[in-house]
Amino acid sequence: MNYKEEILEGFFIKRYKRFFVDIKIGAKVVTAYCPNTGSLLGLLNEGSKVLVAKVENPNAKLKYRLEAIKDFKTFVGINTSLPNDIVFNAIKENKILHEIKGELKKEVKYGKNSRVDIYASHPKGDSYIEVKSVTLSREKNLAEFPDAITSRGSKHLIELSNMSQKVSNCFLIYLIQRNDVNRFSIAKDLDNEYYENSLIDKKSGVKFRAFKCNVSLKGINIINEIKIDED
Repeated sequence: MNYKEEILEGFFIKRYKRFFVDIKIGAKVVTAYCPNTGSLLGLLNEGSKVLVAKVENPNAKLKYRLEAIKDFKTFVGINTSLPNDIVFNAIKENKILHEIKGELKKEVKYGKNSRVDIYASHPKGDSYIEVKSVTLSREKNLAEFPDAITSRGSKHLIELSNMSQKVSNCFLIYLIQRNDVNRFSIAKDLDNEYYENSLIDKKSGVKFRAFKCNVSLKGINIINEIKIDED
């Protein structure tokens, strides 16, 4: 998926109040919006190269938006609003999850006051797909999720587990916004509750899949599926 706005290169200075980052672009320092509520563990290093979108919306309070941070030699996408569209389009174009059939929809209500990221309706069985954005890598070649305690993530796991009792096609997709990994694992030391809920989901029949991406000045694109470590 290509970026829709002009992308500029800069250097990370600091993050504050969670949603704000100061970026040096050329000779000037600008404040950009940070579209990620996670900790971004391991990425917020002063001086790291970043990719910043020049916001086209004239009504936007901030004219720049942080899109990616370079971790060693690899750009890591941090915008959590993009993965749903990336996965949706990849399924629609039959690039991944070939077993999913039917009409695709986004943000469909299900469970107890929740919305599933992607829903596919089909006479032979509906599919429910939850998507998680992954940025963390603490060990060479290994991507991990979450990067902090996520009660919302645990809620989604519980909803998927319950839904899997009614339909056979429930998926948890980890979209890894970096290309320097070939394995994925749940970071149970960072959120043991999420880890325990993931085990319940697996026993309930929820299918866990992980895909890594290439992040560049042009955009973010899925490269291939990677192995999920067994617990």
